[in-house]
Amino acid sequence: MGRAEERRARQSGGHRAAPKRRRSAPGTGPAGTGPTAGGKAAAGGKPAKSLIRRLFGWKKILGTFLGVCLLAIAAFIGLYLYVDIPEGNAAARQQSNVYKFSDGTVLARSGKTNREIVDLSKVPRKVQLTFVAAENKSFYHDAGVDFRGTARGLLNTLAGKGKQGGSTITQQYVKNYYLSQDQTVSRKLKEMVISLKVDREESKDDILAGYINTSYYGRNAYGIQAAAQAYYHIDAQDLSVQQGAYLASLLQAPSQYDWAVATDTGKKLVQQRWNYVLDNMVEEGWLSKAKRDAMKFPRPEEPKGAPGLDGQKGYLVELANQQLERQLMDVDGLSAGQAENAVIDKGWTITLNVDRKKQAALEKAVKAELTSKLDKKRRKVDADVQAGAVSVDPRTGKIVAMYGGQDYYKHYYSNATRTDYQPASTFKPVILAAALEDHAVTQDGKPITADTIYDGTSRRQVLDHGAKVGFAPPNEDDRNYGKMTVQNAMNASVNSVFAQMGVDVGMDNVMSTAKKLGMDTKGMQAVPAQTLGSMGASPLQMAGIYATLANHGDKVTPSLIKSAESKARTVRMPNAVGGSVLSRTAADTVTSVLTGVVDDGTAKDSVASNPLRNGRQVAGKTGTSDCNRSAWFNAYTPDLVTSVGLFGEAAKSGGTGCDDRPVKKGDHVSLKGAMGGGRVNGGGPPAKIWAAYTFGVTDKARFDLNTTQGAAVEPTPTLSWTQPPSHTPSQTPTSEPPTSHSPSHTLSQTPSQTPSQTPSQSPSQTPSTSPSTTPSTEDPLNPPDGLDPR
Repeated sequence: MGRAEERRARQSGGHRAAPKRRRSAPGTGPAGTGPTAGGKAAAGGKPAKSLIRRLFGWKKILGTFLGVCLLAIAAFIGLYLYVDIPEGNAAARQQSNVYKFSDGTVLARSGKTNREIVDLSKVPRKVQLTFVAAENKSFYHDAGVDFRGTARGLLNTLAGKGKQGGSTITQQYVKNYYLSQDQTVSRKLKEMVISLKVDREESKDDILAGYINTSYYGRNAYGIQAAAQAYYHIDAQDLSVQQGAYLASLLQAPSQYDWAVATDTGKKLVQQRWNYVLDNMVEEGWLSKAKRDAMKFPRPEEPKGAPGLDGQKGYLVELANQQLERQLMDVDGLSAGQAENAVIDKGWTITLNVDRKKQAALEKAVKAELTSKLDKKRRKVDADVQAGAVSVDPRTGKIVAMYGGQDYYKHYYSNATRTDYQPASTFKPVILAAALEDHAVTQDGKPITADTIYDGTSRRQVLDHGAKVGFAPPNEDDRNYGKMTVQNAMNASVNSVFAQMGVDVGMDNVMSTAKKLGMDTKGMQAVPAQTLGSMGASPLQMAGIYATLANHGDKVTPSLIKSAESKARTVRMPNAVGGSVLSRTAADTVTSVLTGVVDDGTAKDSVASNPLRNGRQVAGKTGTSDCNRSAWFNAYTPDLVTSVGLFGEAAKSGGTGCDDRPVKKGDHVSLKGAMGGGRVNGGGPPAKIWAAYTFGVTDKARFDLNTTQGAAVEPTPTLSWTQPPSHTPSQTPTSEPPTSHSPSHTLSQTPSQTPSQTPSQSPSQTPSTSPSTTPSTEDPLNPPDGLDPR
């Protein structure tokens, strides 16, 4: 039958099958006469299946995928059946941290868990909801696990990022109460399985109660009751919605969000988090929009120190914890909250670099030269005096002693690490270091050295190549010096000289050098006013800067921790001494110049003339800020650097400050009149504390300096000065054109005096008394009212 007949048969309903075609012989073409062409099969000329299609066909891929899914499901079922809910042992897992001096002597133990479990009925309902709004809005409807968040956490762990995201309240409760904070795949899988079981076996209220009672809130407070006491001095049952929202916000990063010690950035972040919590409550219908709009941020009360950390121990423990947490964040990729949770009361043995004898000597010096002389009953200002100090070995970067305040119980945050007071004229060596490092020149192109001549006229307009920059700082008591060397200007701390030098060097270069030396310059503007130390800095930062100068320009980042070990691991701390950030010649020249401040300048009476000095070489700088709110002495011998700061902090509200504003508790206030004297200069109590401490713990040694400049190389010449004429050269060499600025007064005599008799002045306030027309015969430690940069 032909093809036409077959077609007709099919069309007419026939069922006759078409004849089968004969198969060609192997290796032949369609007629069996030759090989197949182009690799095609004999039957019908269709292409043969490729190897890839045979191995990876869609059926095989689908089958493999389904097989993997079935295996995963089977593995999860097995894990679910294998893993039981363990016995809750959170309290038993809380271990003491042990802190030791460098010689192994125990300094402190921190581990008595500050927790009081409260029934959920004792917590106002809307306060409960703040935690749900903050952490897990779907808490009352989910199965206890956020699978997407857990998957993301597993992937992050496998990728080495170490951060968990998207955990539910149930998962966080399981992690706190049943498991650990370890960032491992096995821990995350267990957390997921246990969370599913806990969600089935416990009520949502029990889970929420467990969560808020086991979480860490900072200030050594575990659980909502302890947190309510620590932050608001009330019981949990008395918390308002606003206060509850703050405590719920804290759980993300307790230390960073603690209002008492938070940076400006931290305060902004916690307020944003607080607003986020309340907005979520409105969104969920748990809070009315009207009530939400009427709520104001509830600032926490002053904190109290944890038990067992009295005196200086609490300050040392706090800084040790912070440095260990920072290292865990850098090494393990933990968030701030995770790092804090991994350190606080987790069984660490932390050995500090603190030398027990030096620590005792520093505390003794502060008591002898400051606290024993304060009489808070007779003089209100004496209650406002706070002291902080940090002592560092410049060769190793080790913090060998530290003073954080009178007592950790009485003053929770550390004066040694606070950055809210101006370092004043102790910043001037940074300007000189920048000038020497950058080979800067004056306005007429002459190199800036220790012998360069500048104009020390008070209130002289600072110029930038003939243009006024709008800055004309006064010297102390508006005193005019006329022409003087950089060495003498440093000795006498002359503001007008260093303001002009800062512009000569370039303020960007000055601030860059400050950052290299160890100052946190984030957010600081590179403006001429910074030459007077108008930024904020801590004794810890300033000790690092001066230690880098003492270490010939090799960067020193002061370190408190010698070693940190736990049962599970040992953490290696970073090297405290790094590479060169300043040439040795520049660093050594600054050191040489600073010896003149001690021998011939503002620190002469307290340090150079101290009978305990016994020939020791000392380099240092005094500083006293605007309105006498802070007074500093940062100085070093060849083997020890110590920064001492005194800070005026209002002990209570009342009265008005230097700026005529009402004073609130904690505000920056003047130190004037403390201990029954006048102005508190850096060359006064801070320098006396420094000398009493340093000369009692250091050996006699001399600086090894690679420089041909400064007072350590050649004695500082006697400064003879005359009252400048009414048109004074505005730029440092005399060849520059004069300005039209006239001195505000004239002197009736032309005295000859040393720099130590002519202290300088800080920039931001006009003296309340007119300057004397004769050389000063007053006590250099307590000069009359006026601004003092010393």
